[in-house]
Amino acid sequence: MDDHVYTMTHKQKADYIRMYEYIIPKALKKVDDVTFYWPASPSSGGGFDNPNDPNRGDVHYWEVWHGNKPFTAYRELFFRYASEFGFQSFPCLKTVEAFTLPEDRNIFSYVMEKHQRNQSANGKIMNYLAQTFLYPNDFDTLLYASQLLQAEAIRYGVEHWRRNRGRCMGAVYWQLNDCWPVASWSSIDYFGRWKALHYAAKRFFAPVLLSCNEEGTLTQNTNVNAQAFLLEKSFTLNVSNETQRDIACTVRWALRRPDGSVMEQGEDEVHVPALSATWLNKRTFPDAPLYESYVSYDLYNGGQWVSGGTALFCAPKHFRFEDPQLQLAVSGNAITVTAQAYARSIEIVCDDGDVVLSDNFFDLNAGSRTVHIESGHGTQFRVRSVYDIR
Repeated sequence: MDDHVYTMTHKQKADYIRMYEYIIPKALKKVDDVTFYWPASPSSGGGFDNPNDPNRGDVHYWEVWHGNKPFTAYRELFFRYASEFGFQSFPCLKTVEAFTLPEDRNIFSYVMEKHQRNQSANGKIMNYLAQTFLYPNDFDTLLYASQLLQAEAIRYGVEHWRRNRGRCMGAVYWQLNDCWPVASWSSIDYFGRWKALHYAAKRFFAPVLLSCNEEGTLTQNTNVNAQAFLLEKSFTLNVSNETQRDIACTVRWALRRPDGSVMEQGEDEVHVPALSATWLNKRTFPDAPLYESYVSYDLYNGGQWVSGGTALFCAPKHFRFEDPQLQLAVSGNAITVTAQAYARSIEIVCDDGDVVLSDNFFDLNAGSRTVHIESGHGTQFRVRSVYDIR
């Protein structure tokens, strides 16, 4: 029941209500009298009664993407259930090569626009790119950057709603997969290749999640010429527990320099009841260098790492990344990435096969991390991070 239903005639509305709110639920009750039935989406319960009411039922929200609002706009919304929202990206280079010739590999070429359902979407991706990253130096890097934008957009929404569990009780993003190789809202492309969003979803939909509500230029003032203004640099962590048991966990955070070294750090012991979300104390860093500091945060349960990430106080395009000098070592199904400095959104790319990894598009402070090949085969791997978007 999207906006176009309001142009229906009274007869069409009556027929719709009779079918979806009387005939179908009555028939379903005969074969399954236990499962709950919801008459439409979005809906506040039926009868065309304000279907997108943020205080009742489920909502479809597209102001981020179609409405060109920034990712941070999600944090102003407290829907009861966000049942449709999304953001587009391009598929990976290997998928694009399946439907293009070398001369077509420009996002505004005829073939690339033909493989784009939304006429204005390629330009829309570039608009959000300009807000977030430096201009990519080649076509493959642009595809990578677009996937990071998509993952960040949906992460902003889901993590915010999970932090506000009780008021906000669910989120379903549009969409899972594709019926042809195309730029789209999917998190898995036509060939079954995982985009950055699908790896991010594995993290932000995990039963236990540590997330960060940071304050910086993106939430206050993105205009670099609006100098000087008082800018709050802070973060507030939150533990979301969707399991049916209470958890006792350790949360560790650090304020770091671009090389990954620690400027300040702390640790909290946190008890989180089942099916709840718990806020930690807000921490403010007025003296932290705006473009040369970031926050890392990690949650441990029983000594095991469970969840974590990093946050900047500025847009990635303005952060003064150091070259992480990423190195990669493969041993059997184990892939180890080593960074000499902070590396954001590390992608492990397989050039001669298709693999699904235990994790990908992840952040790494200076040090090493090992992930595993969970399915597929390949021998030629390379690695990159946001540092390479330039």
